[in-house]
Amino acid sequence: MSSMRTAEQEAVLRSVRKQIDFWQIQPEELAGIPEPVAVAVPVRSAPVHRYRHPITSETWDGDGGQPAWLREALTREGYTVEELRLKDGETSGA
Repeated sequence: MSSMRTAEQEAVLRSVRKQIDFWQIQPEELAGIPEPVAVAVPVRSAPVHRYRHPITSETWDGDGGQPAWLREALTREGYTVEELRLKDGETSGA
């Protein structure tokens, strides 16, 4: 049976055996150990864009600081917040 194991598997087995000997673990103590449970990783959904530049199509979800394009559009290009805000149901695509 051991001839079918890789060198890496044999090394791991030696390491496990050393740990069992060192910690004086009895074989029956290992029998009741449950299998590890997989932890579900929360899935992050794509950000919902709330603002879009009408020409460049750059978007912002409204979280964090205002991006440079938004500041420029409001201060230098003359847009209002309402002109850049996406309407309910409007997609952030161009």
